[in-house]
Amino acid sequence: MDVAHTDVTGEAIGRRIVLPSSFTGGERYYRKRFQDALAIVRKFGKPDFFITFTCNPDWPEILAELAPGQKPTDRPDICVRVFKQKLDKLMKALKDHQLLGEVAANVHVVEFQKRGAII
Repeated sequence: MDVAHTDVTGEAIGRRIVLPSSFTGGERYYRKRFQDALAIVRKFGKPDFFITFTCNPDWPEILAELAPGQKPTDRPDICVRVFKQKLDKLMKALKDHQLLGEVAANVHVVEFQKRGAII
C-alpha cells in the first residue's frame, strides 16, 4: 500500500529513507560500483584499452524494425535493444575469442545521451 493511503496523519512526511546499494541508480549503488572498479584496478593494474562503442541509429537492424514513417528517435526501445545485442557480441569477441588478447578483467559503462537527436 502507498503511504498516502495508509498514513492519514502525515507522520511519514519528511522521514528519511536510506536506499540500499542494490537499488539501481541510487547514490550507494554508484559508490559500490566505483569501489568495485577501483578494486579491479588494484588487483589487475591499469587498463590496457579504452574502447568507445557508439550506437548508430542508421544500423540496418534498427531501420528494419521501424514502422513506415517512423524515425529511430521515435523508438528508443529498438535502438537500445540492438545496441545491447551488438555490445554483447563485441564483449564476446573480446573475451571468448580473445580478439585483443587474453582478458583478465573488464569494466564497462553505458551512457545515454540524447544530444543531436532530432525530435
